[in-house]
Amino acid sequence: MTTTVQERPAAGRRDTSSRPVSKPVGGDARTPARNPGMGRITSIDALRGFDMVWIMGADGFFTAVLQLSDAPLAKTLRDQLDHSAWHGFTFYDLIFPLFVFLAGVSIPLALDARMARGEARPVLVRHVLWRTATLFVLGLLVNHLLDLRFAQMRWPGVLQRIALCYCMASLAVLYLSRRGQAMLLGALLVGYWLVLLFVPVPHAGAGILTQEGNLAGYLDRLFIPGRFCCYPFGDNEGLLSTVPAVGTALLGVMTCYWLRSDRRPQRKAAGLAAAGVSCLLISLAWNPFFPINKILWTSSYVLQAGGWSLLLLALFYWVIDVRGWTRWSFPFVVIGMNPITIYVAQALLDFGIVAGIVTHGFIHQLGPYEAAAQALSVLLTKWLFLYFLYRQRIFLKA
Repeated sequence: MTTTVQERPAAGRRDTSSRPVSKPVGGDARTPARNPGMGRITSIDALRGFDMVWIMGADGFFTAVLQLSDAPLAKTLRDQLDHSAWHGFTFYDLIFPLFVFLAGVSIPLALDARMARGEARPVLVRHVLWRTATLFVLGLLVNHLLDLRFAQMRWPGVLQRIALCYCMASLAVLYLSRRGQAMLLGALLVGYWLVLLFVPVPHAGAGILTQEGNLAGYLDRLFIPGRFCCYPFGDNEGLLSTVPAVGTALLGVMTCYWLRSDRRPQRKAAGLAAAGVSCLLISLAWNPFFPINKILWTSSYVLQAGGWSLLLLALFYWVIDVRGWTRWSFPFVVIGMNPITIYVAQALLDFGIVAGIVTHGFIHQLGPYEAAAQALSVLLTKWLFLYFLYRQRIFLKA
């Protein structure tokens, strides 16, 4: 993992810096790029921070608050803060694919920045492979690699899937035209559907999408050692289901090209919203034939999560980068500029001990509000840790 020290965008202001780029990656060699470069898009950092805050503990805080009420609305909202048991879609089912989507949005920007510094394609490939390996190893560390209990260890994981999605999407950007990338996205989604539909599972048959009988789970049981998450018949981030997850990253790449275009910012925001609605409609139309399912990361789930990701990005982009209303987003930007840092840190460090130094004298006197206060204190402790890094201009990148 490398530590970069760089200028941070001023609080409450947009970063309007720009940089020269010789030719954006992922373009068609037959047509010159119309938009030579763009500065940092604050809304991407803010939306990434909004996404990460739920992983940092906002879900626990709001769950504890909602448990104070027996109202039907409170129960409905609590259900949205948990994953679907199998088929279906909740708010919390959006958190992981939103991060993968935003990683895809950042890929062309990051690669173009390196090309602007004169790095050739082979150098970029080595960078991509190194970053992939680093993320993968960090994922293993989060999964307690150093416990050395390999037979009981979980080998797949969130960072491992992010690493593979980043790698495949980056290589697509480096070696395929934009049309080729779009065709690859379609091939991954349709191909995954056809494979699950027509390839039979021993003792179950083809096209079975139950927990026990699906092909993705069967392959996980066949090839992945150790334990699984988050259902007993396969892994939530298993082998075959990583294929459509690459499609989520490619959807983000396509979105970046739209943001990089020379269209008016208002039209960009409108286009993001229109694309989001289109993805949702296609997802709902596909759902009866290929159900929306996070654990299997079905193609309809890719489009469902992608649709909401596009709508959220449209909202954040319009509010922050178009209208210039930025001050409210500062807490999210602090998180969004160091997401991998806090994901790894909270897995390896106990922020509750640090929070307890301040709260131990009164936290147990809060009665029914203790759980919510405890969750909030830990969340704030994590944010202050990231704020310290932000103030020191330290941004950790795998």
